[in-house]
Amino acid sequence: MATMQLDRRDRSNLWEVTSRTIVYAAIGAALYGVLGLFDFLLPGTTNVSIRPAFALVAFFGYAFGPVTGLFVGLVGNAITDQLHGYGFLTYWNWSLANGLAGLIAGLAPLYLARWVNGNLRDRAIGGAIAGVVGSIIGFLFVFSDIVLSGVSFQTQLTTAYIPVAVADVITTAILVPVLVYAWEPVKAQLGR
Repeated sequence: MATMQLDRRDRSNLWEVTSRTIVYAAIGAALYGVLGLFDFLLPGTTNVSIRPAFALVAFFGYAFGPVTGLFVGLVGNAITDQLHGYGFLTYWNWSLANGLAGLIAGLAPLYLARWVNGNLRDRAIGGAIAGVVGSIIGFLFVFSDIVLSGVSFQTQLTTAYIPVAVADVITTAILVPVLVYAWEPVKAQLGR
């Protein structure tokens, strides 16, 4: 049985939805939704921002599983968009891309067993890798704008996907390990 040190779940219940999953998902979505307001618009892009709070999506997925990561990214981004005044449905596909990034980071026990099951340093590195992989793969969904908005592939690639992927890769590579290190003492106090 392979275990994930961050929350001690095995592969068979990776998809299990418990009250704990729901609570962490709600906390993560609320944090991301509010902290996502602190962003920096990237010039020359199609409304792409650097959001340091995006690291929460990858962290919650990595620490608490794919269901939590999906919810934090999807709902948290929708909350941020609503607070920014865009509305819930204007950029629904971007919210889904955020959710997919969290879901993929939550699958870390399946593809990062060496780092997930190691010491704290290894788990922090595993979190960074999970966040980077989640960002690169999850945000491929923004290419749906080609169909939805009629933009060209080249435009979508250069003004949307590459800027958001690079910004989120940098954010997760730096901040997810910090969050993993910060979570360990809290987790110990909670008896997890």
